[in-house]
Amino acid sequence: MSVLELRHVEKRFGEHPVLRDVSLTLEAHRVACLIGASGSGKSTLLRCANLLEPIDAGDVLLHGQSLSDPRVDPNLVRREIAMVFQSFNLFPHLSVLDNVLLGPRYALGRDRAEAESEARTLLARIGLESRAGDYPDRLSGGQQQRVAIVRSLAMRPSVLLLDEVTSALDPTLVGEVLDLLRDLATAGTTMLIATHEMAFARDVASEVLFLEEGVIVERGTPAQIFDDPQEPATRAFLRRTE
Repeated sequence: MSVLELRHVEKRFGEHPVLRDVSLTLEAHRVACLIGASGSGKSTLLRCANLLEPIDAGDVLLHGQSLSDPRVDPNLVRREIAMVFQSFNLFPHLSVLDNVLLGPRYALGRDRAEAESEARTLLARIGLESRAGDYPDRLSGGQQQRVAIVRSLAMRPSVLLLDEVTSALDPTLVGEVLDLLRDLATAGTTMLIATHEMAFARDVASEVLFLEEGVIVERGTPAQIFDDPQEPATRAFLRRTE
């Protein structure tokens, strides 16, 4: 069974269609990368999957269960579908450790000692356990983004959504975040990633989906999309990114 599924999703802002008949299925331990120009609908797709934006038509399903029922509690859904944004969104008045603990302690109600042990293990995994007591302004942008990703992982989500998580970083810091995501992909983390990093998408994706004007124009394996794209729009986009 799929972890996350979008069926014929439509989204408009006023009269402007942003997503048009979008369908995708994400299986457990798979990585799907969304590519396309800015404004193609990638970020909106992620926000609809996480119920941050209401959809106008279609359905979003988690573990085969529809999330369109108005009785569904979005906050419960977001425990299962974690999202990391372009900006780090760390709380500046909390230490790195307390930023990571916030969700497990107060959203999940986990024991402090157990949650802290797991948080320190996650921070060690990204080489930042020694910075657990520091505040975010003491970290580089790449370090802050890695903490933001770990903060989402601490919730033990079923799927991790990542929205252009390197776009706000200095180019010299992009690699350390992409390396973390590669490690997560190798470990079997289920992820749906919007990215402008074509080499990264080629390396980690199980499936690549090219969006243009809110439509999934083409989808396939990285080899199919990057080496033998079938649609003229896909070929034109990839030429512009070379």
